[in-house]
Amino acid sequence: MLIEKIEMISLFRKKSRVEKLKDRYTFLMKRSFELSLKDTEKSEKIHRQADKIFQEIQYLSLQHSDK
Repeated sequence: MLIEKIEMISLFRKKSRVEKLKDRYTFLMKRSFELSLKDTEKSEKIHRQADKIFQEIQYLSLQHSDK
């Protein structure tokens, strides 16, 4: 019962910037992997985008840990 309430609350909770970036990073990495066999050029482009997002995640995580 308690777990159900926690899950219900988490449905309405807004995601933090880092959580949104992690979701985007995961999506881009999956997409890059799927494209790697068909179109390596697009795959590399998407992978570079994912790398930029990963760097931003690291930067924001370091900022948050310093506080």
